[in-house]
Amino acid sequence: MFYEIRRYQVQPGRRDEWVRYMEDVIIPFQTGKGMSITASFVDEEDPDGYVWIRRFEDEQERKALYANVYESDEWRDELAPKVRGLLLADRITVTRVVPTPASGLR
Repeated sequence: MFYEIRRYQVQPGRRDEWVRYMEDVIIPFQTGKGMSITASFVDEEDPDGYVWIRRFEDEQERKALYANVYESDEWRDELAPKVRGLLLADRITVTRVVPTPASGLR
């Protein structure tokens, strides 16, 4: 099992709009496609920072879920354009992590 820690920079001053969109649209859409969303955070020190975490059993599951989400017509036609308008795409970072034996996320 592993997690993706995804760090985004939202367009300046639009983080509240982004969080609403994530919580009302993106997270329900992705969980409906089988994604496991572990957490969603705003950065306390960066007014435009946002972090979320997704969990995968293995690489095969990650690839299948990515296809379910990102190759869907709804993502391409409706959600992705809105996401591109709210985020600074060149500032997205994704870190894959594996929990240690004593981790509460194991």
